[in-house]
Amino acid sequence: MSTRAQIAVEIGPEEWAHVYVHYNGYPAHMLLALARWLPEDILAAREIRQVRKDEIDGFEPPRDPPVLPMPTRELCHLYVWLAGAWVEVNPDAE
Repeated sequence: MSTRAQIAVEIGPEEWAHVYVHYNGYPAHMLLALARWLPEDILAAREIRQVRKDEIDGFEPPRDPPVLPMPTRELCHLYVWLAGAWVEVNPDAE
């Protein structure tokens, strides 16, 4: 079974691209794997099988990520770039 996730990248005022990640989206893996990648790297992949420390394994051909007005968790986990680092966020939390 896959732990699916999304990576939300701010691309404009009230515009967030939500890049799909199919495998290993759980925080213990993703936060370490994402550490070397910048938001531009994630946007370039467009749709991801798995993020690893040494590679972003993307789908071929990738689909364009949906753009939403705010980071929105639709899958198990949601990650955003905040103050120069990737963090997991729960948009439902108070």
